[in-house]
Formats: sequence, structure tokens, C-alpha cells
Amino acid sequence: MSTAKPLKVHVTREHARELMRQMILIRRFEEKCAELYTQEKIRGFLHLYIGEEANAVGVMQALTSEDAVVATYREHGHALVRGLPASAVMAEMYGKVTGCSRGHGGSMHLFSAAQRFYGGNAIVGGGLPLAVGLALADKLSGRPRVTCCFFGEGAAAEGEFHESLNLAALWKLPVLFVCENNRYAMGTALERSESVTDIHRHAESYGMRAEIVDGMNVVDVEVAARRAAEAIRAGEGPCFLESHTYRFRAHSMFDPELYRDKAEVEEWKRRGPVVRFTEWTLANGTLHQDDLDAIEAEVARVIDEAVTFAEQSPWEPVGELLHDVYAPSPSLSAEGLLPNGQATEPPPVGGVNDAAAAPSRSLLALEPEAGHARISYRDAVREAMREALLRDERVFLMGEDVGRYGGAYACSKGLLAEFGEQRIRDTPLCESGFVGAGIGAALGGMRPIVEVMTVNFSLLALDQIVNNAATVRHMSGGQLSVPLVIRMATGAGRQLAAQHSHSLECWYAHVPGIRAVAPATVADARSMLRSALLDPNPVVIFEHATLYNDQDELPTGDALIVDIDHAAIRRPGRDATLITYGGSLKKTLEAAEALAGEGIDCEVIDLRSLRPLDMPTLLESVRRTHRAVIVDEGWRTGSLAGEIAAQLGEQAFFELDAPIARVCSAEVPIPYPHHLETAATPQVEGIVAAVHGLLRR
Repeated sequence: MSTAKPLKVHVTREHARELMRQMILIRRFEEKCAELYTQEKIRGFLHLYIGEEANAVGVMQALTSEDAVVATYREHGHALVRGLPASAVMAEMYGKVTGCSRGHGGSMHLFSAAQRFYGGNAIVGGGLPLAVGLALADKLSGRPRVTCCFFGEGAAAEGEFHESLNLAALWKLPVLFVCENNRYAMGTALERSESVTDIHRHAESYGMRAEIVDGMNVVDVEVAARRAAEAIRAGEGPCFLESHTYRFRAHSMFDPELYRDKAEVEEWKRRGPVVRFTEWTLANGTLHQDDLDAIEAEVARVIDEAVTFAEQSPWEPVGELLHDVYAPSPSLSAEGLLPNGQATEPPPVGGVNDAAAAPSRSLLALEPEAGHARISYRDAVREAMREALLRDERVFLMGEDVGRYGGAYACSKGLLAEFGEQRIRDTPLCESGFVGAGIGAALGGMRPIVEVMTVNFSLLALDQIVNNAATVRHMSGGQLSVPLVIRMATGAGRQLAAQHSHSLECWYAHVPGIRAVAPATVADARSMLRSALLDPNPVVIFEHATLYNDQDELPTGDALIVDIDHAAIRRPGRDATLITYGGSLKKTLEAAEALAGEGIDCEVIDLRSLRPLDMPTLLESVRRTHRAVIVDEGWRTGSLAGEIAAQLGEQAFFELDAPIARVCSAEVPIPYPHHLETAATPQVEGIVAAVHGLLRR
């Protein structure tokens, strides 16, 4: 625990009044929310901050308007003290379009890009990696900011807690971690959930400055927070506060509160933050009863106005249901490029995100070159990353072994020597932590490229990808975007057995808010990464493990950008449409050539984009050929092939002369032996047989 010299705060009358006003505002706002909940005007989960007011109020005194705040699902108090208008917060409680998140987030997801308030997070511990990433963005950009992250003691049991603390300490990031230890993680007492109940000791174990503070004393909290923020701004790295506090109300409005004695609650109430500060200020004459009465009257007016505003505000029209899922993307089609190769400037993107949502002019610019070069898929990926690193200082690469080792598939070999370890960042083995940090860095204005070794390992980061990267834009009402690129190897064919060989692309293609692409050619390996970096949305790139050694001759200056939203016809044909992507493209083209020898002319379409699917291209082809075979290395049940088949059936049923066929992997974890791995995955013979089957109908 820290033994730093105490930092004294002189509590003037004006400051005491402001501390009291903020605590009373939180208390009365929360009491009104509880009342409105019983009237069914506020619904869903409602987690009240009553009893913990001193923490938000005290900590916020140490922060500037440039600092960032990441909160938990019990974040009404944090939001109000941060400066979000009570009217906008109350409207969000109602779900109205005038809410701080346009009604998309509700009680647990309050956002304000203008206030650098990056939301409550309903996933326990889920905001910790985001805070690490926001702080990383500030450090890489040389901005003297602090990122403050609030969380409950229950988060200490989560892996993301430990991953985040380790990363922050390892990289000496400017993060203030504030653990609001209210003794109960929902209904489980701290003593029953943690083997080490002194939470700050976890931070100390990572070499981090940590201390305990009385969370029921607003002045003590402010003193500790100022001391920590001062150390962080001085370059000492992250700091950790464990604030001993207590919630007076139930965990949520659904909680029957059977897990603690009423006497215990009453004991804590007797030394609650509002009571203690009131007694102290009255006793020493800093405030008088008239001051308290005036504060209560002022707060009452604010609350009444907030309720009136929420009541009178409109609902978001149903016609806008799909708004704010994706940020508008710049046009990357050939028509959007000027004759000299420069892309037209994209339209501005809504919201404030440190310019992260808008592509850099330097990244868009292309220098005319000439000639051709024969390179591998692996080298194409490397060249795309190198080009991005050269053109845009916001770009950096992060992942396991991407630096000195060059990445699991050597795609980043040599980049560390050229760009240094600040921009080519080796990470610990903590997928959720570093992917979440990438999301936070994107929110903070950077353009991260995050490498995950295999798609199987990405499941450890699925929470961050699905619950944060994919949802932040919508939950924030369009204020924030996550311009993040995640690269990962996928697929079978290298005898790596089940935990390194699966094709789980359909899992990501299922999720709105992210884009999923699969470059199947050397040209696309180079150009699709560039296009992904121009996109203000999170893009997941699936690189099939069997493609890295493929080679092709590419123009060095032309066709460096592709429209990642559209499929490519790799082989025209008239008798059947073969639809595939990624590592199956070569097999499908080989099958088409074999069929051509029999006089069967097949069209081969490379999806390239798995979300969104380019259905117009697929439909146009099927309406010409009247037959379709979908080749997908994923399992048949719940597959991407099944989704494509369903959409073709819905939109082109009467154009089909035969049922849609699917060639997918067998319903088995990918085996290790070569002959079984081959038998389990789509092969040329199976594709040919599927086409024969259609033509016989």
C-alpha cells in the first residue's frame, strides 16, 4: 500500500457547497428514478448509486475535462458529476431519443463523447480493457491525460481485471483504477467470492501504486484521487484506489435483498457520505442550514425539469431502428477514386471520437508507382501493414509475438526493427485484454491493427468483440465509432487439430456492428487490409492458414484499394453458380476447371465480405445459372452457407431449377491425422459431386 506523503485539500465554502450539491444531486436523482421505476416509466435493470455518492464526487475533482471516464452499469452518479445534463440522463432512463445515448442504452449505457464519458458497461470487468486502450492512445499520442476506470470489487474475480492491470502496469499507462468495494457482488459477499479480500493487493502484485480510502468520506476520496492523478500525470504509471463504500439500496430493482441483515444496512447508513459531510460542514461552520436548504431547492428544480423533459421528449421513430449500427464508410469503389489515384474525401461521420471515425488524408493518398512484383500472401499482408504504418502515425500493430518473433505466421517479420516497439507491440497471452485495449485505443483516436493467432484463440476475446466493439456505436447513439482491424488465421489443412483449425467466421458474420471479410487471393490480402483501415467500423479479417505461402504477381501501384463490401466473380459461367470464400476458393476454382473438362460451365463467386453479404451479386448470378452450390469450411449446422441458401431461397426461389446444395465440413472437431482432416473438410471431389447432383435433377 502506498506510503506517499498526504496531500491536503483546503475545503473552502464554495468547494464544500459544490461537493454537497453534487452528492445531493445524485441522491435525489436516484430516489426519483426508483419512484419512476415503480410507476413503470423506467424499465429494464436499474442499479442505484445511493450510498456511494462520495466516490464519484470525490474522484471527479481530480480529473480535467480532457481526461476520460469509463464506468460500470451503476453509473448514474458518475455521469451526473462528469457533467452530463440531468435532463439527458433522465431521458435516457425513459428510453427517449433526447437521451444522452438517444435512448439506445438506458440505465446501464450512458455515453457522452463531448464529456469523454465512455459509458457504463453491463459486463462486469468489461470496461477495464477499454480504459487501458484509451490510456494507450493518449500515451502513443503524447497527450497528458488520465483515464479513470470505475468498477466494483466483483470485477476482481474476472480475468479481464487481471489482464488489464498487468497491461497497464507493463506499459506504464496513465490509468486511474477505482474499485468501488461495496462488499457485495450482486448478492455474494466479498468474503465468499475472493480468497484475497484486500482488492488493492492485486494491484500491488503487478507493481502498481495502490491505496485504500474511506469511500464514505468525500474529502478523503478527493485527497486520494488527487494524489493518484498527480502521480499518473508525473509519469509514474497507473494507480489503484480501493474505496470502501456501501450501497444502501438493493443490487437492482429486482433484488429481494435476502443476503444481508437490515441492521448492517442501517449501520452503514448512519455513517453515509451525505450524513457525514453534512454533520462535518455544519459543525465547523463551513456550511449552514440555509445553504443546505438552498441546495435541496436547487436540486429539486433540476430533477423536476429533468422529469418534465423526459416526459415530453419523443420516442425514436421505428423507421430509424437500423440507424447507428455502422458508421458511414467512404466510397472505396473504382468510381470513387480520382484519376491520380487519390480517393475523394469521405463525408464527416457523426459524433466525437478524436477524429477516429474519419480516415486520414495521408492514409487515403496513393503514390503512383509502376511495375509488378511476385510476392506471397504472407508478404502481401506485411506490405499492407507496413504501408499503413508509414502513411498514418495513428496506426500500430498489437498482438502476441508480433514483434521479435514476427507473428505466428511471420506476417509482421521485420516491422519491429523498422517502426520500434511503441508501434509494433508484443502483448502478453491475454486475448480479451489486448483486444479490448485495441477497442479502447480506437475509441481514443488511434487506428489499431490487432493480431489474434487463430480464430480459436479469438473466443477468449469474444466478449470484447461482441459486447463492446460491435455495440458501442449503437449504444452511444452514434456518438462513438471503433475503427479497429482484427486479423486472425482461420481454417484447417495444416494438421493442427481441433483447437487451431476451426472455421468460425459465421459466428462473427452473425453480429451486427462489425464487418467480417476473408481475403482469398494475394491481391486481396494486400488491398483489403488497406480498405479495412479506411473503414470507421470494426473489421475482422480472416486469413486462411493454408494461403500464407501462395504467391502471385501484383501491380505495385494499381488496384491497391478494393471495395470490401462486394463479392468478386472469379470465373464466369452459365450452368451453375459456385459460391465460396477464403481457403476454399482454390478448391472451388479447381473443381470448376474439372467440370469444364466435362462441358459443364460453372461461375465461381468469391464472397470476400461475409458481413455484409453482397446478395445482389449472388442473386444476379443465380438468375443466370439457375443453380447454386455453396462451399463453406464451417460446419453445416448453423453455417454461413445456410444463411446464404436461405436468402437465395427467399429472393430467387422461382429462378432455381434445383435445390441449393451445400458442401461444408463434417460435424466433427477437426481431426489431427491428415487423411481424417481431409475427409472432414470440403474437397474438390465433393464440390464436383454436388454440381453433378444438381444437374441430375
